[in-house]
Amino acid sequence: MDLNQKIPSYITEKKNIVRLIFFTAFFALIFINLYSPFEVNNWILKSAVKFKIENLNLLLFVSSSLIILTGVLVVVLSRILLYQVTKRRGSITFIQYFIWIAVEIFFMSMFYALYERAFLGDTRSFLAAYKVSIQNTALVLLLPYSISWLYFSWIDKNRMLEQLKEESDTAIDTKEMIVFNDEKGTMRLSIKFSDLLYLQAADNYVNIVYCNKDKQAKYMLRSSLKLIEDDHKAYPLVRCHRSYMVNFEKVKIIRREKDGLHLELDAPEYLELPVSKTYIEEVFHAFGHTVS
Repeated sequence: MDLNQKIPSYITEKKNIVRLIFFTAFFALIFINLYSPFEVNNWILKSAVKFKIENLNLLLFVSSSLIILTGVLVVVLSRILLYQVTKRRGSITFIQYFIWIAVEIFFMSMFYALYERAFLGDTRSFLAAYKVSIQNTALVLLLPYSISWLYFSWIDKNRMLEQLKEESDTAIDTKEMIVFNDEKGTMRLSIKFSDLLYLQAADNYVNIVYCNKDKQAKYMLRSSLKLIEDDHKAYPLVRCHRSYMVNFEKVKIIRREKDGLHLELDAPEYLELPVSKTYIEEVFHAFGHTVS
């Protein structure tokens, strides 16, 4: 892991921050009731005797909930600040994020150490109580943070896979048929993309040349190559000339002659298109080569 790399954006998404806070509070509540890390049981017993309370379990749950809620306020304030920082200045690096968590542990440990001395009657020195508080707070925060991070990463990867699947499905569907609309957006022609050969500009029209039963056919569409190019960027349609756009899946040979480059197409009849100097780089890039 490169510590200078930016953290994933899903860590600082608002909904994930809310999830993290609630999960951390829930985890801390379970943790404090099971392990009593801050000497809560001793304080509960003293309070129960003093106030003659018989239901110790209820008293423990209510008291520990109050302790956790007040302690989690540190996390709430920290995550709100983190969200605002990343929103205004952009994402932070991993090392900055780890330092941020260390600061959270520092202040939350400080809170619990002071809480023990002020309300639980802890007789240890503050330094000794603070050392133990750091250990307990690190467990309270780092475990739910780690679990949440894995969960958010899993959700993000699933979302990316779904997007890739949708894009893949869309690509497959769009390459089955290609639809041509006129300049007003009205559908005029729909053919299999594998049958399309090339497009040729002709004044205010575009000649669509395609294969039809092993013969070349032509359809005249009132539109422009620019409109068609903008509407069909998902297809391997390459501009090779001011007046021509070619289905590059039909190009089988690029031939250099004295008068320039020519494209030979895989068509029922011999067919070649010129390549103007303006579009040489685009054509070679589509062909997978560099211009030489």
